[in-house]
Amino acid sequence: MILWRMQLMRVIQELDLAEWNQFLEKHPLANIYQTPEMFQVLAHTAGHYPKLWAVVDDDGSVLALMLPVQITLVAGLLRGFTTRAVCYGSILCAPGPEGNAALDLLLDTYQRKVGRHELFTELRNQYDLSAYQTLLNAKGFVFEDHLNFEIDLEQPEEVLWSKISRSARQGIRAAEKRNVYVQEMTNAAGVFAAYPKLRQVYTRVGVPLADISLFEAACEILAPRDMLKIFLAYAGTECIGAMIALTFKGRMIDWYAAGDRDTSALYWPNDTLVWYALRWGKQHGYRVFDFGGGGKPNEPYGPREFKRKFGGRQVNYGRNVSIHAHWRLTVSQAGYGLYRKLPRTRVRNVV
Repeated sequence: MILWRMQLMRVIQELDLAEWNQFLEKHPLANIYQTPEMFQVLAHTAGHYPKLWAVVDDDGSVLALMLPVQITLVAGLLRGFTTRAVCYGSILCAPGPEGNAALDLLLDTYQRKVGRHELFTELRNQYDLSAYQTLLNAKGFVFEDHLNFEIDLEQPEEVLWSKISRSARQGIRAAEKRNVYVQEMTNAAGVFAAYPKLRQVYTRVGVPLADISLFEAACEILAPRDMLKIFLAYAGTECIGAMIALTFKGRMIDWYAAGDRDTSALYWPNDTLVWYALRWGKQHGYRVFDFGGGGKPNEPYGPREFKRKFGGRQVNYGRNVSIHAHWRLTVSQAGYGLYRKLPRTRVRNVV
């Protein structure tokens, strides 16, 4: 379906798979969230509705790409208060003036055609988009600071180890002495072991966790293509922690992770999993370990301090947000604040 036309460019919402893959292959900044495979994963996830927006030239070659995912937490009457659009991989355009013009057209068309249910659209930048910030702001996508940590896996292993904080190294050694081990998995059994750990953490901090269908689809679609890895930490026969990592074009992303809080002081599952993943990524030729986010710099955020211990480079690629329904967003934020203050019940280790 053609939505708009400008000179030799057109905005489309269906894309030839070969052209899509070729665009990502050639672009050095393409990320896993922009792949057809991840699009399929999200299409199979409850409450998630991915959309494709692209600009192509008359030959069908892709010049710009944007994949917003409409996420609805509560359907029915509350849909308009609980629906947002997230571009996990942000935007991607061809280099040079033609790519800039294509992005201009794409953002302009999106803003005019965006659905009535979305509270806002958020671009989660995976690299430095400072060259595009003037255009993004002009199109209503305002920059917000958001930190992350990246670790160079091309360093020697002993250098990686030396950059980890003393307390984390002590914890990793203590876990080794207590025979904590990590098991690699890429099947449904790994999902069923990891998901209860994730749910415990998300329930405790009052943040909604994606439905298990996200991880089941990722396992089914991404794992056979070497785009997903599940690491499970064990003490004896008990799973005490999990990390689900995404892998694409030399980058390894800590997508979801959780450790057993009750045993963390004894077995250090989170530290053990990160160190294992760093060594695994290096051994398998990955260049960068991406911690997947570190929160806003002006707000306290415990996971950021944990990630900082591993000596990575702190970056601020930020996010760009366009608000579509200001008053509904205000009401939604107030309701979410109340939700997070509600007492949490203990979650059993069942799926």
